[in-house]
Amino acid sequence: MKLSWTPYNLLLKHTFTISGFSRTTTPVVITKIEYDGLTGYGEASLPPYLDESQSTVIDFLRKVNLSGFNDPTDIEEILYYVDSITSNNAAAKASVDIALHDLAGKILGVPCYKMFGLDKNDVPDTTFTIGIDNDEVVRDKTREAKNLFNILKVKVGGQDDKRMIKAIRSITDLPLSVDANQGWTDRSEALDMIFWLKEQGVVMVEQPMPKNDLDNIALLTEKSPLPIFADESLQRLTDIERLKGVFSGVNIKLMKCTGINEALKIRKRAKDLGMKVMMGCMTETSCAISAASQIYSGMDFADLDGALLINNDCFNGSALENGKIIASDMPGIGVTLKQPIL
Repeated sequence: MKLSWTPYNLLLKHTFTISGFSRTTTPVVITKIEYDGLTGYGEASLPPYLDESQSTVIDFLRKVNLSGFNDPTDIEEILYYVDSITSNNAAAKASVDIALHDLAGKILGVPCYKMFGLDKNDVPDTTFTIGIDNDEVVRDKTREAKNLFNILKVKVGGQDDKRMIKAIRSITDLPLSVDANQGWTDRSEALDMIFWLKEQGVVMVEQPMPKNDLDNIALLTEKSPLPIFADESLQRLTDIERLKGVFSGVNIKLMKCTGINEALKIRKRAKDLGMKVMMGCMTETSCAISAASQIYSGMDFADLDGALLINNDCFNGSALENGKIIASDMPGIGVTLKQPIL
């Protein structure tokens, strides 16, 4: 197997603002693994809060030596080795995991969802994300999205939360989810806000308070009329046990948990613990989004709009159909390159 990579910068259609910062681009690294005339594609997406960069990803990939493995379908063994190289670099590891699953599916001649015995159509609606912005921009984004999506996701976590919701409600009564990105710090105020949000048609809340403030989050979840999902509080499989009783559910993202292999393990363990599960994403090309779309069958919520937020997607892959991201039936993760970038 031959691993190679190239950096690529995603250009966002709109300035993207969450609690804490704004950005107009997202750096990624696209990977490929070649074997016996077949090519598997992968991706590492690198928003600022991941604490990874194109240079750290490339430095990690240079350490990956796949020459000692003869069977690309022996995914568990290969990824155990990849994970053992360093203790961090989750997105870099995800780029190898995704490419390996794509390659394995192509070798076996099946899409990944069939490898895992999943139904690609048994999936929740994906949210479409509206970042923190002025009323005019929020209303414009809502108009763009309201006829394509069945649920919207609103970034909150500051002084403008009610203003944002009211601007959206002036355009549509679609169900909403909200993501505070750790932006609320007072539990009593957060609970009051959640009760108000429920009255506005909000159906779930992501990461309301700082990721390590688990005692306060647990008390908030206990009294909340809406399910509370962990995002920043959940990174790897080893985090799950300590989150039982703290959150109602978990948001699984390939870039946080090193890819498909561990995402499936998190999903199973969360369900075993009686927690809800959600498939999320960063700003990504259709490569990583397509990988996620192969494994979110049967989940409770989804936020897989990452490729829809950019102007320069370099892959064709999963598609938006009636408000859902539907996986391709092509072998592997189901993508093709739009242009030669590798």
